[in-house]
Amino acid sequence: MKFFIPLLISIIAGLSTVIGSLLIFLKPKNINNYIGASLAFSASIMMLLSIAELIPEGFIYLEYRYNLLTASIILVLTIVVGNFLSKTINKKIDHYKKIDSSLYRVGVLSMIALMLHNLPEGILTFLSSMIDIKLGIKLSVAIMLHNIPEGIAIAIPIYYATKNKFKAVKSTLISGLSEPLGAIIAWIFFRNYLSNLIISIILLFVAGLMISISINDIFEEANKYSRKSIIVGVVLAILIFIMNFIFFK
Repeated sequence: MKFFIPLLISIIAGLSTVIGSLLIFLKPKNINNYIGASLAFSASIMMLLSIAELIPEGFIYLEYRYNLLTASIILVLTIVVGNFLSKTINKKIDHYKKIDSSLYRVGVLSMIALMLHNLPEGILTFLSSMIDIKLGIKLSVAIMLHNIPEGIAIAIPIYYATKNKFKAVKSTLISGLSEPLGAIIAWIFFRNYLSNLIISIILLFVAGLMISISINDIFEEANKYSRKSIIVGVVLAILIFIMNFIFFK
């Protein structure tokens, strides 16, 4: 029971990513505006999450353990590595992809980045629920709210690049399942050995990856469809992020 309830909480939080994929079933009047706004919205959420949550949380742990200079060097290095991995994955996708579409590449990049992001989220949700169920539920609700736009970041580009709804939903499901996978990893390997240092490095690395993909790929792709809709997506993302911060912090 002590294992299954925290695992269930992690599963629910992770599968909320699939909710974002439901937007592919809508039939917008202006597809270009819809794609542009959706991409800008999801990219903004990913950047806000990285800048306002992942980086500060990761840096606090580092600063607590090391001096300010050492912590700052580790911060920069992890973000640079995340950025480098993003570019490397990008090149691999360009080399191996069967679908000649930059939109498809954006969806695949988002899926990979968010899978890596969901793994530590699953660990944190699971361990928090092990300590205090109420704390775990509160954390999972906050995670669900930003997992939904993350699902949009994966499903919209993959669907409009392939016209395959199953592939789009499946991709978001795979990303979401990495969260309960993180919970299982936490139970098997980390429940007694997980350190703040490891969590910090994971958070900062994922932040670098997500910022890089948001700026270099998702926003660039959104700009091809509708510049005006980018403003709508960014403003909507900021409003939702602020609401999440106010009600679930």
